[in-house]
Amino acid sequence: MTQVTAYIGLGANMGDARSTVLCAIDALAKIPHTQLQAQSRLYASAPMGENATGEHYVNAVVQLRTRLPAHDLLNELHRIERAFGRERSVRNAPRTLDLDILLYGDVCIEDEALSIPHPRMVERAFVLRPLFDIAPELSWHNAHGQKINLASQLKHVAQQEIQLLGTTA
Repeated sequence: MTQVTAYIGLGANMGDARSTVLCAIDALAKIPHTQLQAQSRLYASAPMGENATGEHYVNAVVQLRTRLPAHDLLNELHRIERAFGRERSVRNAPRTLDLDILLYGDVCIEDEALSIPHPRMVERAFVLRPLFDIAPELSWHNAHGQKINLASQLKHVAQQEIQLLGTTA
């Protein structure tokens, strides 16, 4: 398979969330047939969504180049989440680690296991702001074939509070 550029969102709000996100970035860099290309700065954001509770999240986005098919990459992300103690309970529950495929090349996938582009990424400053750090010129097509420009999308989430924590190093 040829190499594909994928963007992965990271978040954690249990335990030492900052350390977890940094260690998870290292784990992503070790996925077979995959190279870490870029990583954003770290951000803090309040839990979002219905029944969301817990401490603020530490969030980041990374850019990977991978030869893995999208579903195999998802399986690797789930393996890493489990290694960090992730339990899937109720939606929006606090998490030791959450890894999401935001974009995978220019493909659109919609099945029971995977939705690419990530269906809620355009609603979330904690995704768009770190994505902008590493790919300010990025654009993609949504599931309806509409072209989305990252820079112009940021204004739609400008009212959401997000705090820069600094570099990932």
